Amino acid sequence: MHSIDLLLTLTACLGVALALGYGTHRLGLSPIVGYLLAGVLVGPNTPGFVANRELAEQMAEIGVILLMFGVGLQFHVKELLAVRRVALPGALGQSLVATLLGCAVALAFGWGWPAGIVFGLAISVASTVVLLRVLVDHNDLHTPAGHIAVGWLIVEDLFTVLVLVLLPVLFQAESLGGTSMAMSLAWSLLKICGLLVFVVYAGGRLIPWLLNRVAITRSRELFTLTVLVLALGIAVGAAKLFGVSMALGAFLAGLVVGRSEFSSRAASEALPMRDAFAVLFFVSVGMLFNPAFLLQAPWLVAVTLAIVLLGKPLAALLIVLMLRYPLRVALAVAVALAQIGEFSFILAAVGRDLGILTETATSTIIAAAIVSISLNPILYRLIDALEARAK
Repeated sequence: MHSIDLLLTLTACLGVALALGYGTHRLGLSPIVGYLLAGVLVGPNTPGFVANRELAEQMAEIGVILLMFGVGLQFHVKELLAVRRVALPGALGQSLVATLLGCAVALAFGWGWPAGIVFGLAISVASTVVLLRVLVDHNDLHTPAGHIAVGWLIVEDLFTVLVLVLLPVLFQAESLGGTSMAMSLAWSLLKICGLLVFVVYAGGRLIPWLLNRVAITRSRELFTLTVLVLALGIAVGAAKLFGVSMALGAFLAGLVVGRSEFSSRAASEALPMRDAFAVLFFVSVGMLFNPAFLLQAPWLVAVTLAIVLLGKPLAALLIVLMLRYPLRVALAVAVALAQIGEFSFILAAVGRDLGILTETATSTIIAAAIVSISLNPILYRLIDALEARAK
């Protein structure tokens, strides 16, 4: 019965995601919107077939690991260094503004500081998938604005990876006394450093050697299997042996593979697999959302959307203009970042697991993501008109 339930859940999730993803793509929107709506349709809050949420979440964990592996795999130091003068202060400054605004919303609705910080961080980070899609569609990926936006997002992603590592350490240690908390934090940081040394130095030699041995066989299946085992194995090993998040382990695995001579092949083999499991991740997120929530807390959703669509872009616009970049570049960067996506959901999931975020906060993040991702391509088309009016 369990195997039938698994197949039903997998087929329903992927089938509905395919239909709605194709439909949203035809409308000029990101397929992510379709995947999230697919989760709403097969979830417990809408009539009709209800997929097994527990099974969907278990499969979605693989999606998270592969998403983080892909972030590490596609991380390019040269891209970041080329725009570090604007990307570093810009990403950190915008994240700070969005987090403070998120905290203000949380406190206004009686959630408390811990929930406010996690909520603010979740709505501060933009979606890599959505940003790249918008830039490519408008031929802006290889322009100054595109380079700045991508570098900006790299900093945001790296900062979010750090947050994902530290959140469990900080909030689990919070319940301890002063001395015990300090010792717990020190021990956790020591384990993180141990993992970094092991993966970067030991893995930096072993992984390229292993990929080379497998590449010699000229077997595509073995190479793909090797990449998958490395991503999952290092992620699980990080959690079991070092007691840190699987997200950090997967990111480091991608980082090491990305620095090897097999980075391009690993990307071509692993990223399609990542995309398939990432679909299940987005569907599982959509299953958490109750459409009735929009009627129950319209002001909460509206204020959150105001931060994502107005607060974040304005902060980015001012930072880029203060660094003396042209208005067109500042507008393009600001609008491209006016959305939230995959990392927002991962942060929300961690916050929920730690008992920091409530279902209300999670539903608010999902609603803001669906709306902001849907509007982002439309808003980007208005950049020329905004520039003309500003002049």
